Parts: sequence; structure tokens; C-alpha cells
Amino acid sequence: MVYTVSTAFAIYFVLWWITLFVMLPIGVRSQHEDGGGAPGTDPGAPIASQMGRKLIWNTVLSAVIFAVAMFAYYQGWLSIERLSKLMGIPF
Repeated sequence: MVYTVSTAFAIYFVLWWITLFVMLPIGVRSQHEDGGGAPGTDPGAPIASQMGRKLIWNTVLSAVIFAVAMFAYYQGWLSIERLSKLMGIPF
């Protein structure tokens, strides 16, 4: 099966969101951990989430994962037949 550009983009889009949710809590400090915070705010609210850096690193990480997965797919390591055989499902 050959992927079209729209299918590859859809797979990358889903992968990008999954890796974003994995990366969101990395490096975030709460107001309680920092020892300060504005009065009237939740102590668990983040001080500096650094979203710009996370978005850039997320894009790079998801591109690397996508490239490795596509390489494995085109090498035949991620075929439906092989994966069903590994899981013990008759194809």
C-alpha cells in the first residue's frame, strides 16, 4: 500500500498531538514548588510553561518518530501481515 500525501499528513498530525501531550508536563514548575505565586491563584498553576520551546521540540521529535516509522514501513517491518503474525492474529 502506498501512502498519499494526505494520509501521511494525517498520520503526522495525530503523532504530533500525541507527542505534544507527552511533552507538556516536562519541565513545568508549579507556584507551590517555586515558593511564590500571585495571591488568589491556584498553587498548582505553572510558573513558566515554555510553550514555544515545547512546540519546536515536539515538532522535531514527532518528525523523527514519523521518519523512523515510515522507513520501517517501506522496509517491510511494519506490514499488516507481519504485525498480525507477531500478535498471533490470523490474517
